[in-house]
Amino acid sequence: MLNDNTPYLVGITGGSASGKTTFLRRLLASFPEDQICLISQDNYYHPRENQFVDDQGVHNFDLPASIDSTAYAADVLRISQGHEVRRPEYTFNNAAAVAKELIFRPAPIVVVEGIFVFHFEEIAKLLNLKVYIDAQEHVKLHRRIVRDRDERGYDLADVLYRYTHHVAPTYEKFIAPYKHEADIVIPNNRHFDKGLEVLVGFLKSKV
Repeated sequence: MLNDNTPYLVGITGGSASGKTTFLRRLLASFPEDQICLISQDNYYHPRENQFVDDQGVHNFDLPASIDSTAYAADVLRISQGHEVRRPEYTFNNAAAVAKELIFRPAPIVVVEGIFVFHFEEIAKLLNLKVYIDAQEHVKLHRRIVRDRDERGYDLADVLYRYTHHVAPTYEKFIAPYKHEADIVIPNNRHFDKGLEVLVGFLKSKV
């Protein structure tokens, strides 16, 4: 149990479509709002015009350089010190969307989420616990196809191109190697219920 105002920082990572979003939703729902805070890498992407473009003219958002890691690390450090953080919502380059101001308030448990949170050294060194969500490649690909079709309107050829040339190489180089540095690995090929139960029980002992 925490005996001061220092938050307990939990880093959560895993490959694209490993099920992190659903896992995080369930994790957050397991605690009262004032006991847990989520600060996500998704709100730290550089603008589209600053993203790397591959030799086929396709923007690659799946590289560490696509993230403003300096700003992300600074905000994680700030919240770890008990300070409030404000950040414009990243709207995924949707011109029609109006970005909200996000407010991250310190809580006993702070979840730091993103595919590169173990890779970014300035963030990784702040983490008290590292959790890796794992899934087999064919499971992740199927999930990615469904998600990008239904939520982002991408056709199959586009999804497969990005997965083959952007997502998979990034996973092998910048995500998979850190699985062996995780404190907890939670398989999520079909469900993560038992892994979630173990993590929630452990974190409740920290509140």
